[in-house]
Amino acid sequence: MSIFTKIISGEIPSYKIIEDEHFFSFLDIFPLVKGHVLVVPKLEVDKLFDLPGDYLSKMLLFAQPIAKSIEKSFNCKRCGISVVGLEVPHAHMHLLPINTANDLNFTQPKIKVTEEELKMFQKMIIGNL
Repeated sequence: MSIFTKIISGEIPSYKIIEDEHFFSFLDIFPLVKGHVLVVPKLEVDKLFDLPGDYLSKMLLFAQPIAKSIEKSFNCKRCGISVVGLEVPHAHMHLLPINTANDLNFTQPKIKVTEEELKMFQKMIIGNL
């Protein structure tokens, strides 16, 4: 069972944004930038492109309103998307407010955010859905 499956089941707490029968989204607690959200399929599969085709298309449709909300919630040029998949063996995508391509550089150090900030980001994103 991956850490994401434990988050989805509620075994590990998270700053949930939204979920449906197929996907779960939540704030990354070790973000690259403020407002960094993870979108995770409830189906536990290691690699994104090993997901069934219908999951891949539904995943982008699920992420679309979250991305638009991120753009409304943070001072950014757009919401960037990244699929790295090396940290956790469970398919997932990253949605991040970005102003430069370097904002998607996962070799940069993670920023430190407080619990209060995470709660505020969660409220902002949910409020703009």
